[in-house]
Amino acid sequence: MVFEFFILRVQPPFAVKVSVFLMIFGSFVAALYDLSFDGYGYTLIMINNVFTAANGVFVKKTLQAKELGKWGLLYYNSLFMLPPLLLICAFSDDTEKVREFVAEGNMTSSVTLCFILSCICGFILNYSLVTCTNYNSALTTTCVGPIKNLFVTYAGMFSSGDYIFSWANFLGVNISVLGSILYTYVTFRTKSPPLDKTRLITVTPVEKRSLLPS
Repeated sequence: MVFEFFILRVQPPFAVKVSVFLMIFGSFVAALYDLSFDGYGYTLIMINNVFTAANGVFVKKTLQAKELGKWGLLYYNSLFMLPPLLLICAFSDDTEKVREFVAEGNMTSSVTLCFILSCICGFILNYSLVTCTNYNSALTTTCVGPIKNLFVTYAGMFSSGDYIFSWANFLGVNISVLGSILYTYVTFRTKSPPLDKTRLITVTPVEKRSLLPS
């Protein structure tokens, strides 16, 4: 929302500001008394949030310029990220781990199929994010993920045993859910189209001839 204001000059309505504030405030409340608090982990999450927000805003700005389009943006985004990815693979132990994995004969047909499906799903995810940003806003695209994650958190509370319950965490999650519901209502509420008051008058050929000057 801040990036949209300074870069795209978009002024969100007051209800949107309140809903976003509730989502952020709920996250702070949930993490305030986190029993498994990790400062390094939270720092990385905040850095990721900043770059995710900046990415959405610049995607929207590029799409508004109508120079590349969705497909061109996806292509050049993947192309420019290829050299850094190759450098990371070259200077990390991931490449060696992959070689050992293949040398041990673990690269079966099922693993290959899952790898291909993972690549396809990654493309679908990126295309969905760009399409959502194109038709809505960068703020909406950014909020869609946390809204989904909140309900996944609800499911994880009851289905997994690694959730550490605390009233602050539970209250914060519910505040974030309230903010997400409010944001969804404010953003996607349907407005009834105005009634067309134009009257259509049908004129028969006989009436048309009578209207013509003799």
